[in-house]
Amino acid sequence: MKKYLVIAAILGSLAVIFGAFGAHALKEKLSPESLQSYETGVRYLMYHVIVLLFINIFNGFSEKTKSTLSKIFIAGILLFSGSIFLISMGLVPAKYIWFVTPTGGLLLIIAWLWMAYEFYKSK
Repeated sequence: MKKYLVIAAILGSLAVIFGAFGAHALKEKLSPESLQSYETGVRYLMYHVIVLLFINIFNGFSEKTKSTLSKIFIAGILLFSGSIFLISMGLVPAKYIWFVTPTGGLLLIIAWLWMAYEFYKSK
């Protein structure tokens, strides 16, 4: 699906931008613990961008499956990595969005398990 490939490409570019920003601009401003959390957000963003690309070029999934998996992965990425970025940079206190990161992680787990199910049921 073209739109999900475009979204994956944009998210991939953001992963590189955020990674460079963290390595250069945030290195002196964040505590080692916050920088490590930020880097986790970047890593998970890039991992799941690669999965989004795979899903949308894989011929073994129906268009409906590609769309559903893409939506779940994108929501998981935004909630998981996005909340880590906000918290680690001190833009939003963790006490206000503490539930967002695990919700994003749960969505990523659901998407991976759904993909496993789709592989299992395929011929």
